Amino acid sequence: MADKLLAVKGMNDILPGSVPRKEKLPDAALWRWFEDTVQSLMRRHGYQYLLTPIVEPTSLFVRGIGEATDIVEKEMYSWTDAMNGDALTLRPEITAGIVRAMVEHNALYNGPLRVWSIGPVFRHEKPQKGRYRQFHQLDVEALGLPGPDVDAELILMVRRLWLDLGLVIGEHVRLELNSLGQPAERGAHRAALVTYFEQHVGQLDEDSKRRLTTNPLRILDSKNPAMQALVEAAPKLMEHLGPESRAHLAAVCAVLDAAGLPYRISPRLVRGLDYYNLTVFEWVTDHLGSQGTVCGGGRYDGLFEQLGGKPTPAIGFGLGIERLLLLLQELGIPAPGGNPDAYAVIGEPQGLPAALVAIDALRAAGVAVQTHAGGGSIKSQFKRADASGARFALVFGAEELARGEVAIKSLRDAAAPQSSRRLDAVASWAPELRTA
Repeated sequence: MADKLLAVKGMNDILPGSVPRKEKLPDAALWRWFEDTVQSLMRRHGYQYLLTPIVEPTSLFVRGIGEATDIVEKEMYSWTDAMNGDALTLRPEITAGIVRAMVEHNALYNGPLRVWSIGPVFRHEKPQKGRYRQFHQLDVEALGLPGPDVDAELILMVRRLWLDLGLVIGEHVRLELNSLGQPAERGAHRAALVTYFEQHVGQLDEDSKRRLTTNPLRILDSKNPAMQALVEAAPKLMEHLGPESRAHLAAVCAVLDAAGLPYRISPRLVRGLDYYNLTVFEWVTDHLGSQGTVCGGGRYDGLFEQLGGKPTPAIGFGLGIERLLLLLQELGIPAPGGNPDAYAVIGEPQGLPAALVAIDALRAAGVAVQTHAGGGSIKSQFKRADASGARFALVFGAEELARGEVAIKSLRDAAAPQSSRRLDAVASWAPELRTA
């Protein structure tokens, strides 16, 4: 017998909830509920859907994300195309590809765009709880809009998503906010950081020593416990912000204050990608161990120009779907629906045509009906009906069909009486079966 083939380590199947799993992973019903919730949210906010390729030129991420970032240095799946020698990469994030598409197709010719996308991304790192080599991102971008009003809109949009999913702000997730200022201000801060850390180079770990010459701002994001006091005492970017950058942050905060959304200004919040400026934010949780960030984003006004386009203001956020759904599971927040409204129990084979016609009419009326295929006794069919999670069993027995009826039995309320309904009037009673 041939060896059993397994999925690549760190790349997971999304399966129905009825399939047992060794590892705690989101099931397909939870996944679909999340996607439906997001689609409704984006429609209400006026954001349009788009898709970009999974494979992009490697140079897109080197130029867009930053050559000295962990993603480009360590985590990308890259190769040389055997046909033409092109350097290609499985995308490690979605934003750079969206900006590339906007520049390539001159998509902002008629004005700003608000767009969103969902899809797989790839990072070659050690798989761990909530962190995989292939995972999926929700990516939301507001392109061509310079003001703090859209920054606040995106942050409040995420709050609305949490509420739609049943998360409690402050208890399950909380908002952290910062400003990275403009390039000149970051340059001044960078110089101050280099001077400071050079004076304490003996306390730096090897990773931080390397970053000192490539990307000193990333030292502030170090998780090394031995360096926390050193990092806390480092020069703050806020001290180098000019009046315009401070005013931009104040305007964002004013909207959040008016909306009653609590937040914390976090000077160490720098995000992991080089393209950010001004507003940056993260939504974090204490319920996933060390993998605390569930959503992050910010403004990246210089990225269009970096990728060959005209200077264009932009802001967006990304959200790791697996990590968020894991949080919902940890908190015991179930996906509504997912089970059929009714399960069809069919007594005799000769009753199948009439039963399927009635079932088709019920489905047309919006009722989710699961049929029992492959025959079996009434007892075994009721056992399957109960296991399906359906609220009702539709019994197409010989006696019922002879009267032109179907019997309806509650599977969740043993005290509820069984009733019958006419097969020639399905539309009139179908709403009784639909899940509220």
